[in-house]
This record gives sequence, structure tokens and C-alpha cells, in this order.
Amino acid sequence: MDPTIKDFEAAIAELETIVKKLEEGDMALETSLQLYERGVQLSRFCHSQLEAAERRIELLNERGELRAAPASLNLPGDGEDER
Repeated sequence: MDPTIKDFEAAIAELETIVKKLEEGDMALETSLQLYERGVQLSRFCHSQLEAAERRIELLNERGELRAAPASLNLPGDGEDER
């Protein structure tokens, strides 16, 4: 994990800032490329955090017992065929 990324919320906030700056388009090419690279890092971090959270989802059945999430919530790469 990149030590400069604190948590999911911080990564999303930084990613939103980067997107706004890139949309403005008022910077040098090298600066834009550096921001884009950072955005990709942040995006990958957020995606991995969301995957981990989704794997932790459990559903409560009628009796109050915990059970694993249904297979329909499995992500590509978890042994399921991609659609």
C-alpha cells in the first residue's frame, strides 16, 4: 500500500481534486501527466478497498444468523466468470 494514501475517504477527496485540476487544463503537460499517474494510483487503491469491503459483506437471514453474501455479489477475479 502506498504510505501517502491515508484511507479511502482521503483518497477519494484527493482524486476529486485531481479530476477538477485536469478538467481545467491550465497546466504543463508534465504536471498533467504526474497528476494523471497519481489519479491512477488513487483509483486503484479505492478499487481495492471497495473489493475488500464487498468481500466482508454478510447478510442477515430471517433467524438472525449470519451467512456469506450470495454469489451474485462476487467480483470478477474471485473464481467467477466475468460477464
